[in-house]
Amino acid sequence: MRRYFIYLAYNGENYCGWQIQPNGVSVQEAIEKALTTLLRTPIAIVGAGRTDAGVHARMMAAHFDYEAANLDLPLLAKKLNSILPKDISIYNIVEVKPDAHARFDATSRLYRYYITTEKDPFLYHLKYKVHGNLDIDKMNACADILFEYEDFTSFSKLHTDVKTNNCTILAAQWEKKGNDYIFTIKANRFLRNMVRSIVGTLLEAGKGKIDSGEMRRIIEAKNRGEAGISVPGHALFLEEIEYNNDIFIQ
Repeated sequence: MRRYFIYLAYNGENYCGWQIQPNGVSVQEAIEKALTTLLRTPIAIVGAGRTDAGVHARMMAAHFDYEAANLDLPLLAKKLNSILPKDISIYNIVEVKPDAHARFDATSRLYRYYITTEKDPFLYHLKYKVHGNLDIDKMNACADILFEYEDFTSFSKLHTDVKTNNCTILAAQWEKKGNDYIFTIKANRFLRNMVRSIVGTLLEAGKGKIDSGEMRRIIEAKNRGEAGISVPGHALFLEEIEYNNDIFIQ
């Protein structure tokens, strides 16, 4: 049995999320059906993460197993793209070591959230519109507080099955481009709903409603009810996933 990594992108607007759900079509389901059709055997894939409904990915990774040793990977990628919906694109398929794991071997993940203060009839479905200007310095001051902590229970969806709410934040910063505010956050792992609830809380800082001291209090409370709202998923993008080179076949 050989193991392969698929690198792909998708627009999450029409999906209930990455993971297979009983109440809607998921990205995982669409890819598994396409692989099963092309390889003529049931194929299950494991993704590097579980993006929520409406969330997009410019780069997602997933692995699957297949017995044949002579798989033409460029041709398989081409055929997948020909039968998958237009909102899912396969970039590449590579063979990896048999014990490589798309989720557990990922060393970091990077997300970006896109906010605009301008009404845009073309990109409204990819950005979250807010009213009025935001104080980017205050938002970055509160974002810096994230580096002081590891337990992010206050930003986690309730009643999840994870064993720990600890994460290591590697980057967290706002930048302003014209009428847009872009939040970039990178960590070794993320909790369910974590990025969207962090953004919702940092927007409170941008509106002058909380400061760095209040940000610390929210995190230390370890209570989801203390943090800000969870902003909509349509403006969130999974941008990068990193792995150590030792999982790949040289």
